[in-house]
Amino acid sequence: MDPFMTTLKSPLEAKDWLRANGISISEFARQHDLDPATTYQVLSGVKKGHRGKAHKAAVALGIKANPVSM
Repeated sequence: MDPFMTTLKSPLEAKDWLRANGISISEFARQHDLDPATTYQVLSGVKKGHRGKAHKAAVALGIKANPVSM
């Protein structure tokens, strides 16, 4: 697991981490088999990540905890 994912982040913190590491949102989405549009929406707060693709994106971004590892 990536060290970035060890503590929960706000969407802004996740965006800042991506920017600081030179990773585009689209690239992150591809690397994690996510829908890029949904990933953008989670990071902008349009989608909260409650279920489906948005939930998967929020977990991958470290915004939500992985329920399996809780």
